[in-house]
Amino acid sequence: MLKPARLLLPLLAALVSPLAVADTHRATDPRIDALLTQLGKVRDIGEVALSPDGHQLAWVVETNGKPGIVLADANGQQAHSVGLASKPGACSENGLAWAPDSRHLAFFSNCASSRTGMGGSKQPDIYVLDTQSQDKPVHLSSLNGYAHALSWSADGKTLAFLYVEGATRRASALAAAKPQTGEIGVEGIEVQRVATLPAQGGTPQEVTPADSYVYEFSWAPDSQRVAYVAAPAPGDNNWWIAQLYVQAVQPGATRTALVDPHTVSGPLHGLQIALPRWSPDGSRIAFIGGLMSDQGSTGGDIYSVSASGGAPVNLTPGIHVTPSWLSWSSPQSMLVMQVDNGKAELAEYAVHADSAQQQRVLFVAPGFVSDGTALLALSFSADHKQVAFDQSSFDVAPEVYAGAVDNQMPKAVTAINADQKPSWGKARSVEWNNEGFHVQGWLLYPANYDPSKHYPMIVNVHGGPSAADIPHWPSVGYGAAPFSTLGYFVFMTNPRGSFGEGEAFVQANRKDFGYGDLRDTLAGVDAVEKMVPVDDHRLGLTGWSYGGFMSMFAPTQTQRFRAVVAGAGIANWQSYYGQNLIDQWMIPFFGASVYDDPAVYAKSSAINFIKHVKTPTLIVVGERDAECPAPQSFEYWHALRALNVPTSLVVYPNEGHHFYNPANQRDVLQRALNWFERYLPPSE
Repeated sequence: MLKPARLLLPLLAALVSPLAVADTHRATDPRIDALLTQLGKVRDIGEVALSPDGHQLAWVVETNGKPGIVLADANGQQAHSVGLASKPGACSENGLAWAPDSRHLAFFSNCASSRTGMGGSKQPDIYVLDTQSQDKPVHLSSLNGYAHALSWSADGKTLAFLYVEGATRRASALAAAKPQTGEIGVEGIEVQRVATLPAQGGTPQEVTPADSYVYEFSWAPDSQRVAYVAAPAPGDNNWWIAQLYVQAVQPGATRTALVDPHTVSGPLHGLQIALPRWSPDGSRIAFIGGLMSDQGSTGGDIYSVSASGGAPVNLTPGIHVTPSWLSWSSPQSMLVMQVDNGKAELAEYAVHADSAQQQRVLFVAPGFVSDGTALLALSFSADHKQVAFDQSSFDVAPEVYAGAVDNQMPKAVTAINADQKPSWGKARSVEWNNEGFHVQGWLLYPANYDPSKHYPMIVNVHGGPSAADIPHWPSVGYGAAPFSTLGYFVFMTNPRGSFGEGEAFVQANRKDFGYGDLRDTLAGVDAVEKMVPVDDHRLGLTGWSYGGFMSMFAPTQTQRFRAVVAGAGIANWQSYYGQNLIDQWMIPFFGASVYDDPAVYAKSSAINFIKHVKTPTLIVVGERDAECPAPQSFEYWHALRALNVPTSLVVYPNEGHHFYNPANQRDVLQRALNWFERYLPPSE
């Protein structure tokens, strides 16, 4: 399905090669080079894991692009590198999992491997470290494929993990798609399964069915069963129709389907499910159900179902926040990370048989938090009295935070990126009302802001659409915050369809892509212009994925934007339906397939209104993007060229929806900065 783009590449090499498009690389502002260099110095913290007894803390931090493991006391003191690496940055180690005894730490490492894994890199294996001895980590098992999500059973006798034996790529729709050759949909399908390994080591056993792709799982308290979310292969496509299952942790065990969102009645019907979590007594399983556009971008209501079967119950109907992650703290309580008005917060819920009520908000995080296992996930001690996580915001680069679970935000216990200071302006939450909806967004002021001047503003629409802009430190890859450094206001909106205002708000742009959410965004622009000196004649628009679609669609509906950068966008929902590798996500949002209701897809297709576009547009995309295939960008670029609208298309070889090549991450941001500086100069 990506062949049209691949066939065009040789013919258009002079136009689309990242090394050849000199037009968008004209005289580079030295501030851009300085900014990219600054962002490149930040060391990413990929994982944080607190021991069950709350006494030890481990985290994974990158050195020279390689993840390595650091072990410390729970307050961050006595930090030292552990694992097999001769020195930080020499090889890759990650995938932290504490054993229930709080002494043994399991992880993946390729430091001693001589075997080649996917992508030509060394194959990681599973090791375990005794943190209370001076012994080297013990090799538990050799692997052949992609493995992640290590987790110990409650009795400490078994490790389980997600495993794609013989994998040729990362198991994610964000990763570059395999070349579309051979018999499509039949040959080369890779299936992710739950595999187990005895604590003393051995050969992994795959315990879930060979024809079922598992996305996430959770151990039962009895250590005999697992709950998991799974669907028929291929995995990239079918997460949107996944079901919740329970089975014994044995190969060939009969599984029980607990929840099928496509057959249940009530508010969960036709939606998605994620994050199954057993209650401490093993009697029921909680999960999050909602309209979700991407696996991993989790949000919705909290549901519960009996572990022996029955109808699922919506515990939080009508709430005006979006739960995104949860952990049972007792059979009658949960700690929930939720999005509220563009902010991440930890709340305590009292749980009853048919409801869960928020009791109090324990803390509101200044920025985005995670322990590396899921978005907004936290690492708790077994008694839920201690917590640890990684956090960054617009003001503070990533650090590890840890402390007691009480009514205040834990403090940072590391200073890994303490020397990094923002070169962009201050951030401000902006709220407004539009068409009966309460809407929120984040406004970044220009660096060195002078209130006596008028400034251009770049509007950024997040991906999803089921997601939310939450403050975070930008990376070298594509993002909105860096534009502030060059003298722009940057407005990051959370319009209808976003997390943070409740499930009804998320579902408000069903069958209406590009209309209500665009009106919300434009109303937000109006609100901002009443607050700060924005020049309405110097507005820009950008976004990636769904934000890329909006960057293509909005110029067909309004002439307010004078320059656009569209990342991994969608120009034509009708042709997109047959090109992408994840078409199952579309039916919950459009209400039917394109074959059953082509009109609803045509309504939101930019290509059908293309003659209205006058805006200079830079288009960027990965050559092997499975989520928003390159032909969509070609179609939009081709139309703009035919209409003599200034445009440039850059296709990045071997990249998927998420760019992994550091050179490409830097290049795409540099081109965007140059484009806006060319067509939307920050100086008056």
